[in-house]
Amino acid sequence: QVQLVESGGGLVQAGGSLRLACAASGRTFSSYTMGWFRQAPGKEREFVAAITRKSNTVYADSVKGRFTISRDNAKNTVYLQMISLKPEDTAVYFCAADANLGFSYSTSRYDYWGQGTQVTVSS
Repeated sequence: QVQLVESGGGLVQAGGSLRLACAASGRTFSSYTMGWFRQAPGKEREFVAAITRKSNTVYADSVKGRFTISRDNAKNTVYLQMISLKPEDTAVYFCAADANLGFSYSTSRYDYWGQGTQVTVSS
């Protein structure tokens, strides 16, 4: 069992930056692929970024070049650094853990989810 707790969300002006963190419980954090997803009001949850246990990374086209995912296995934490934020980045951001090898864009692949943190970007 893995418990995930996100933090770092908030209100920021367009062009600003935020860093989200997701702290995980359990001793097997390093073996999971970790992902970030987001869900805007009235929309489906969508993939943002993922980092495998070997620290290979993948990003959605909409955030490529602006967001960076990283992990610190010693701290059982995954981060999402977001720069050049846009109003369309406004959403609840969720982190998730996937026990399978590789990575997936699909929410159904991920085994554990955090409760989410709100990011609001004002224009």
